[in-house]
Amino acid sequence: MANQEKLLDLPLEEVIGDRFGIYSKYIIQERALPDVRDGLKPVQRRILYAMYQDGNTFEKPFRKSAKTVGNVIGNYHPHGDSSVYEAMVRMSQDWKVRNVLVQMHGNNGSLDGDPPAAMRYTEARLSSIASELLRDIDKQTVDFVSNFDDTTEEPIVLPSRYPNLLVNGSTGISAGYATEIPPHHLGEIIDATILEMEKPDCTLDELMAIVKGPDFPTGGIVQGLEGIRKAYRTGKGKIVVRGRAEVEPLRGGREQIVINELPYEVNKANLVKKMEELRLDRKVEGVAEVRDETDRTGTRVIIELKKEADANGILNYYYKNTDLQITYNFNMVAINRKTPELMGLKAILKAYVDHQKEVVINRSKYDLKKSVDREHITQGLIKAVSILDEVIATIRASKDKKDAKSHLSEQFGFTEPQSEAIVNLQLYRLTNTDIVTLEKEAEELKKNIARLQKILSSDKVLVNVIKKELLATKKKYEDQRRTTIENEIEEIKIDLEVMVASEDVMVSLTKHGYVKRSSLRSYAASNDNDIAMKDDDYLLFKQGMNTTNTLLIFTEKGHYLYLPVHMIPDKRWKDMGQHVANIIPIQPDDSVICAFPIADFEEPLYFNFITELGMIKRTELMHYQAQRHSKPLMALKLKKNDRLVNAHLTDGQANVLIATKHGFGLWFDEAEAGTVGQRASGVKAINLKDDDVVIGSAVFGVGQNPEIILVTQRGAVKKMAIYHQLEKSSRARRGVMMLRELKKSPHRLIGMSLIDSSDHLVILTGNGERIEVNASDIRSNDRLSNGSYVLDQNETGDVISIWKKTVDKQEDK
Repeated sequence: MANQEKLLDLPLEEVIGDRFGIYSKYIIQERALPDVRDGLKPVQRRILYAMYQDGNTFEKPFRKSAKTVGNVIGNYHPHGDSSVYEAMVRMSQDWKVRNVLVQMHGNNGSLDGDPPAAMRYTEARLSSIASELLRDIDKQTVDFVSNFDDTTEEPIVLPSRYPNLLVNGSTGISAGYATEIPPHHLGEIIDATILEMEKPDCTLDELMAIVKGPDFPTGGIVQGLEGIRKAYRTGKGKIVVRGRAEVEPLRGGREQIVINELPYEVNKANLVKKMEELRLDRKVEGVAEVRDETDRTGTRVIIELKKEADANGILNYYYKNTDLQITYNFNMVAINRKTPELMGLKAILKAYVDHQKEVVINRSKYDLKKSVDREHITQGLIKAVSILDEVIATIRASKDKKDAKSHLSEQFGFTEPQSEAIVNLQLYRLTNTDIVTLEKEAEELKKNIARLQKILSSDKVLVNVIKKELLATKKKYEDQRRTTIENEIEEIKIDLEVMVASEDVMVSLTKHGYVKRSSLRSYAASNDNDIAMKDDDYLLFKQGMNTTNTLLIFTEKGHYLYLPVHMIPDKRWKDMGQHVANIIPIQPDDSVICAFPIADFEEPLYFNFITELGMIKRTELMHYQAQRHSKPLMALKLKKNDRLVNAHLTDGQANVLIATKHGFGLWFDEAEAGTVGQRASGVKAINLKDDDVVIGSAVFGVGQNPEIILVTQRGAVKKMAIYHQLEKSSRARRGVMMLRELKKSPHRLIGMSLIDSSDHLVILTGNGERIEVNASDIRSNDRLSNGSYVLDQNETGDVISIWKKTVDKQEDK
């Protein structure tokens, strides 16, 4: 009868879930995560055991790596040869593991990420310390299981004479779990293990008095004691690891930074390349060259500096912007009792101590059985030598070996093992001197049996045995700590001079938002009339600045743009420039209203913001220093339908003058507004009528006697002396009328500005006509006059905007 196919009708999610569950269990337990007891993943354990079984140990000559890889694949690990060889190479790289487990001859890779030579070229053997992981494995100390094809057996864990998981660390990713355990100092870990063993209720602080923190093979500096403490308590924590660098003097008054230790697992070639790219891109100033002078004596990366460069500033810049400083995240996951577990320092040490107790007990039982068996045989041999003639006669009278053993048992009471030993005795052992050797051996065996029985019966003796063995391992293999531990994570501050070449430039911003910086040479070769601008555009800001300064640009929606001068596009003075929205994205319906050059945010200056709905907000300059400037930042909180009309930077003692559309003017001290935070909305500046709004504002210092110019929509221009025509008042009042109110075609203010005799006023009308008026040609008017007309409204239409042609200060409009 033909075989029938058996088909199962199952939902896909059930099948996938079931299969993935099986796969996940395998890769968690049998591939990616280390065992807490010996700190090894299965592939690493199989490599070490295969080399041990093959006699490829540290006191013997090196053997081809390919032979070991073939051995591992054929007997224990049925996977690709590359995965086995890569695991083997990693255990030999002294910049990856703190104490190498495999010694390798030939190219085994490099700090630059170079691949190792093929396994047919390299040779390897177990290192001396790896033998400590395997010591006593033949004494039934650990459990063995059948290999993949049941032809041999392999250990499920190694005896591990020291806590390898912490000493060499581990890294791996499996399904749903990952592990990141840093290497530690052998001596510290062994001392902590002894403390945990002798005082199981010891605290984490007591352990951390011994274990200072990670000890990376590449050295470096670890910062963040709190992160280490958290990791040792919970299994997770964050620290900062930075390379070790020093500044060396060169001839000619120059200096160079020498980096001789890198953070753990940082690729040196990529680091040097990134450093050089930052230099070439002019992201960092003062660096002449970055080169790698590493040789067989050790790591040496040189950052050669230009004359008068700030070495510490440049080093800080590289710490912040390259892998010369990295963040290391502890994630101490290991397999404990066949289960992945996030473990702290104490839990890992306890698991190791439990394992060691089990190993020593198993070894002691094995040795005890061997000693008892040998003592039994020795007693038989001593008895046989004492009645040697009878024993010989009995053996000679026997037909064969079996008969001889039988006669010896019947006539003299020897047991079967003793009879076996007697008939196998070599003739030279029958001398008189041999009885002394046998008696001495029996005495030694008695002492050994008593010692082993003590170990098995007393936990205190057991602990002393483990302690003695751990101290012997420490004495043999301990070296100097390489990584320095610092309590606090240093906050990196980078001076702008490190990133930007100091240069004096001319900066301009137009009302439509076009910004540029030009060299003083380009500016001197041109004039303002050469600037490419749209007909209705004009200069809002023009001033000499330094590339290390910052330009703050405010928009009518209450935002500000933090624009370092070195980030402003470098253009010829006659070019239009670039729109600010291409540098910092602002909303399409937002527009710039004013700009301020800032050299030092710590200066005791104040911003005064005036809004259309009559609010004033006063805030210290220091609050507007920003770390990030990739998007618009909030300058003040605006009410619905409100907008920012103007902003002023003052010394805190200025007078504020506010003008409204209906011609009201209010003059008061800025100090009345109080000081609030950056994101506040401020207080009422002027009490407005229902249909009135603020159209402009000005500030002037104590003792000044400025004049203002007012322009109405009907083309009337009026000049007033503030002290003569207006009366100083206080905040939140209606103010005084600055225009005569007409019943028919009333004048409405379009603009107001401080002015002096050298200024030129430009008036733009609704049909695009531009009219220039010299301030000196306008005579001063009484407070209630409407000024004098400068245009025929019937021909030109309403005035839509005004500005001053000479613009050298940010208050001008």
